[in-house]
Amino acid sequence: MTTKKNSRREFLRGTAMAATGFFIVPRHVLGRGFVAPSDRLTVAAIGSGGKGHDDLKNFFSSGKVDVAFLCDVDDRQAAKARQEYPKAKYYKDFREMLDKEHKHFDACNVSTPDNIHAVAAMAVMQLGKHVYCQKPMTHDIYEARMMTEAAKRYKVVAQMGNQGSSGDGVRLMQEWYNAGLIGDATAIHVWTNRPVWPQGIAKPTGQEDIPAELNWDLWQGPARADDYHKTFLPFNWRGWWAYGTGALGDMGCHLIDPPFKTVGLGYPNAVECSVSSTYEVMWNPTYHPESCPTSSYVKMNFPGKPGKPDVALHWMDGGIRPVRPDELGPDEPMGNDDGGAIITGTRGKIMCNCYGAKPTLLPTSRMSEVTSIPQTIARVPEGHYHQWVNACIAGYGQKELSSPFDYAGPLTETILMGNLALRSYMIKDANGHFPGRKKLLWDAQNMKITNFDEANQFVKREYRPGWTLGV
Repeated sequence: MTTKKNSRREFLRGTAMAATGFFIVPRHVLGRGFVAPSDRLTVAAIGSGGKGHDDLKNFFSSGKVDVAFLCDVDDRQAAKARQEYPKAKYYKDFREMLDKEHKHFDACNVSTPDNIHAVAAMAVMQLGKHVYCQKPMTHDIYEARMMTEAAKRYKVVAQMGNQGSSGDGVRLMQEWYNAGLIGDATAIHVWTNRPVWPQGIAKPTGQEDIPAELNWDLWQGPARADDYHKTFLPFNWRGWWAYGTGALGDMGCHLIDPPFKTVGLGYPNAVECSVSSTYEVMWNPTYHPESCPTSSYVKMNFPGKPGKPDVALHWMDGGIRPVRPDELGPDEPMGNDDGGAIITGTRGKIMCNCYGAKPTLLPTSRMSEVTSIPQTIARVPEGHYHQWVNACIAGYGQKELSSPFDYAGPLTETILMGNLALRSYMIKDANGHFPGRKKLLWDAQNMKITNFDEANQFVKREYRPGWTLGV
């Protein structure tokens, strides 16, 4: 009887599968190089030109991705992707694409101006779709906190696009630090040559003719509606607070990531800064609060873990560099053209370049010591993009990511905390004074500056009507 019942059950199950057209075929029957349908990822793209186009190429090169939908507010920017993925349906408004096509894709890439990252990525996650979001994860601190929580709530595979986070160099730094080669970190210095676009300048005035291929209203996203000017597109939006996050937002996720991950930093509790000034009128420093500064210096304090010292993070941009360490020879390179980072510990220093390159123990004569350090952290031979693709196919919680939102969120908040200080630095009161030029104290749990309330306007911005974060 048991045999007969089992046989009948198997027959009925097989009949049902045949009726629905569903068959499980052993992989070896499909032939070498064949990727089973269950091992493929159907992707949509919000932002299809520039970096978005580069992202798509990297996903597609995995051999496991089908690009089904493209979205861009500017037909000129999307032209190359539309030519390369002719079967992909094209939209201009990502909200329309998500509403109509959410049943027909598995995951989505968000590669837009920083201003739109959160509203687009949040909408994707709320549909239960996996998301890859370019750095920085969000435009303001509140958005980063909400995005971090949403990835867990909706159980989606969410990765930030700081590709150096998957490099071997970051893992080497962690292994060297964990082995105690430099003791406990006390200070971190990070610097970049950015901006390489216009910043610290007056906002252009006057309405120019909007190109026919561009939907200017959609391009602005949740930012305040403003006149169109060609100076913002396609790249220089980075230098304007309404759309971008400046040099710190652009490069911080690359350069701060290695020491942030290595030392295991969390949320800062204080931040202060200084900003370069120009003198368009004698004795009267000129600031353009709608534009990110030409160069800046930011210092953040991170409370030490039990038994460990506090850690001071120093950020410099606009070509400003820290003093060369005494342990570095006069002819030895310090970082690279893009910038670098140095962790100072109680027993030594580690220096690294950008994008996950191999770090250096200082003085370099100590490099012989690293040969005995065992590999304890798994490498990512497939790279950052393919890591995300594989994790999406495997499903939520099945594979490790290098920059998941629960890590990328606090990193992004740290970077945006620096921007909060920079913007507070330029606030001028009715008496011509600058009350925000102080050490700002941060209550991370409540996302609030406790000693200068005016700075809190930069924690959470106001969206214009028609746009929402949907939390």
